[in-house]
Amino acid sequence: MTSTPPPGARHRSGSTTGAFRTIRSALPRYDYEHHSRLAGPLTRPDPDRPYRVRHRSLLAQEPHRVRVTLMLVAAPLLSLVLLAWLMQPAHWTERDHPAHPWLPFLDAVMLVSIGLIELFRCLNVLSNAHATLVARDPVPVVPESGTRVAFLTTFVPGKEPLELAARTLRAAVRLRHRGVMHVWLLDEGDDPEAKALCARLGVHHFTRRGVERWNRPSGPHRARTKHGNYNAWLQAHGGAYDVFASVDTDHVPLPNYLERMLGYFRDPDVGFVVGPQVYGNYDTFVTKAAESQQFLFHALIQRAGNRYGAPMFVGTCNAVRISALKQIGGLHDSITEDMATGFEMHRARNPATGRRWKSVYTPDVLAVGEGPASWTDFFSQQLRWSRGTYETILTQYWKGFGSLPPGRLLNYTLLIAFYPLSALNWILAALSCALFLGLGASGVNIDPVVWLMLYGNASALQIGLYLWNRRHNVSPHEPEGSGGVAGMVMSALSAPVYARALLDAVLRRPSRFVVTPKGAAHSPDTPFGTFRVHWFFVLVFGGSIAAGIVRGHSHPAMLTWAGLALLITLSPVAVRLCSPRRPGTGPGREAHPANPTTPANPANPVPSARDAAPRAYAGHGTGGREA
Repeated sequence: MTSTPPPGARHRSGSTTGAFRTIRSALPRYDYEHHSRLAGPLTRPDPDRPYRVRHRSLLAQEPHRVRVTLMLVAAPLLSLVLLAWLMQPAHWTERDHPAHPWLPFLDAVMLVSIGLIELFRCLNVLSNAHATLVARDPVPVVPESGTRVAFLTTFVPGKEPLELAARTLRAAVRLRHRGVMHVWLLDEGDDPEAKALCARLGVHHFTRRGVERWNRPSGPHRARTKHGNYNAWLQAHGGAYDVFASVDTDHVPLPNYLERMLGYFRDPDVGFVVGPQVYGNYDTFVTKAAESQQFLFHALIQRAGNRYGAPMFVGTCNAVRISALKQIGGLHDSITEDMATGFEMHRARNPATGRRWKSVYTPDVLAVGEGPASWTDFFSQQLRWSRGTYETILTQYWKGFGSLPPGRLLNYTLLIAFYPLSALNWILAALSCALFLGLGASGVNIDPVVWLMLYGNASALQIGLYLWNRRHNVSPHEPEGSGGVAGMVMSALSAPVYARALLDAVLRRPSRFVVTPKGAAHSPDTPFGTFRVHWFFVLVFGGSIAAGIVRGHSHPAMLTWAGLALLITLSPVAVRLCSPRRPGTGPGREAHPANPTTPANPANPVPSARDAAPRAYAGHGTGGREA
C-alpha cells in the first residue's frame, strides 16, 4: 500500500485558486454556470439560531396552483375509477360451455393479470402526483470556513484511460474552498503513470494494492470494487477530514462544486449531499435518450426525497460526512453500493443529537460526466441498476419497517418500486397477449367505447402531469420546452432488461456486470448479443399475433397492444441497424480533449481555454467542437 502526498503539498484555500480567464474565442454550447445555481443564490444562515436545512416548495412557486392541484387530484382519481370499473364482477368472463376444461383457469389468470397491470399504472400515477405535491429544493447556504475536505475519485488501470482521470483531477485541483482541501486519486493498480500524474498535478495518491485486509473476497473491503477502494481510503486517511466529496472518474466537477454542496453540513444531522447526473458526451442518440430517461428521478423523485430528509445516495456526484459514514461501517457491499449505503445511513441516528441522519438533494448541476454511448453499454447499465434495486428489496428493505419513520419508508417504497413495477408490467403484458391471442383466454368482457373513454382520459392526465413537470428539468443539454419523449421511449425499451434482472434476482442467479466503458472505449453493438433479451420477447409477441390470426382470436384491442409491444421490442434493433457506423471511439473522443501530461501549477492554477470547463463546452462556429 502506498499513500503518496504530492511534492510541496500544502493546504489550499479559495484565496489561491485564481480566476478563470475570459474565453473570447468560443462561447459554451451549454450553460453549465446557470445550471450550477438552480437552487438559488447562496445565503448566510442566522447566526443567532441553530442552523437547519430550509427548503422551498416547487408547487408553492407555481403561479397557477389551482389548476395544478386539480390535475394532481384528477389524474390518480380517474385512474382509480378506471381500475374499479374494469374489475367489476359483472365484467368478469363467464363460460357456460368452455371449449376446453382449462379455459376457465386461464380466464382467471388473465383477469388477475389485467387487474395487476392497471393497478401498477395507478401506483405510477399516484407516485408521480405525490412527488409533484411534495417536491422541494434546499435553500443554499455559504459553507463554514475551515472544513477539512478530501476530494476523491478512483482509477482502475486497464479499465479506464489515464487521460480521463487526468481531466477530472485537473478540474478538482481548481475547486474553490475556504479551508483544507486535498485531492486524492484512489488507484486500484498502483500504476506508475498515475503516480507520476498525481505528482505533477499536486494530488495525493492512494492504493490498496498488496494489502490483504483491504482486498477480501466479500464485505466492505471486497477486492476490485469501488466501495472496497473507498473503504480502504476511509480506514487509512478518513480521520484527517470532516467531509469527503467525490465524483466518478468520468465526471468533471465545476469550480463551485464545494461552495454549493458543503453549506448544508452546517446542519449537524446532514449525513450526505447529492447532485444530479448529466452526460457531457451529448452526441449520440443513446446518450441523449439515456440522460432524458433520468428526468423524473433527478427533477422530481429526488426533490420529493427532500421532504422526508431522505434523497437517495448517488455515487456519481456527492459529499459525505465522514463520521456518519464510519458509524454505519463505510460504503456497503452491494451491486449498487450507493443505494444500499444511503438506506443504512437513513436508518441510523446521529449520536450527538439523537436524531436520524438525513440527506439533501441539490438540483445544482455540479459535475458533468459521460453516459453510455452504445446500446450494449446502456442495457448493461440498466441491468446493473435494476438488479441492484432488486437486491436492496430482497436484503435490506424489510429492515426499514420499525427503523424508518413512515414518511421515509413511503419515500423509499415509491423510489424502489419503479424497476419491479416496470418489469412485472412487461411480463404480465407478454403473458396476457400469449393467453388471449394464443390460447383464447379472456379475463374481462367490457364495452370498448366506455373503456376507450376512461383509458384515454386517464392516460391524457398522466401524460399531462409528466409534461407539466418538465419545467423542473435540471438537464443543461435538453432544449427548453422539450417533451422528454426520448426518455419515455428509453424506459419502455428497457422494460425487457428489467424483466430479465427481476427473474435473475428471484431465482438467485449470479450476475457478472461489466463497468460501463469510459473515455475512448465503448462496447460494440451486435444484433444477437446486445438485443438477445429483446429477441425473446419478439418471439413471444410475434408468435402471439400469428397464433391469434390463425386461431381466430384476433380482437382488435389485443392485436393493437401486442403490435405496440412488438414495435417497442424491435425498435432498438432497427435504430441500431439504421444508424451510421461510428468509428472506434467512444464518449471521450475529441469534443474537449484533455492533455494529461500538462502540469497544473497549484500556486497559480489558472486554467487554459481547453481546461476551463467540462468537455461539453464546445465552441460556436466550429461545428460544436473546439478547433
